[in-house]
Amino acid sequence: MRDIIVIKADKFAHEVYRVSRLFPKEEIYGLTSQLRRSVLSVVLNVIEGFARNRNLEYLHFLEIAYGSLKESKYLLHFCYKEDILTKKDYTVLISIAEEIGKMIWDRMKRIKNIK
Repeated sequence: MRDIIVIKADKFAHEVYRVSRLFPKEEIYGLTSQLRRSVLSVVLNVIEGFARNRNLEYLHFLEIAYGSLKESKYLLHFCYKEDILTKKDYTVLISIAEEIGKMIWDRMKRIKNIK
């Protein structure tokens, strides 16, 4: 799949994994795990929704992906405020997340107009 949302969300997931390797070891089952699951949920729901091959189902999965993206953004913000994430990493990741969010939102609007 050469979908721009999938490509960006995949990059986002890899970047989150990269920075989360530096998180405190006591967070392995807490913040690290939760952040990684939420960021993977974004890309996985876009892929799964597309594979369903029905606009209404695709829309549903895009909505779930968008929710997971919002969850990821909050967790990144929380990690930044707790001094677990550097300002530089936070800024880069939030920028990528904002871009993905706009793309998902635009795609949801287009699908809603098709119905």
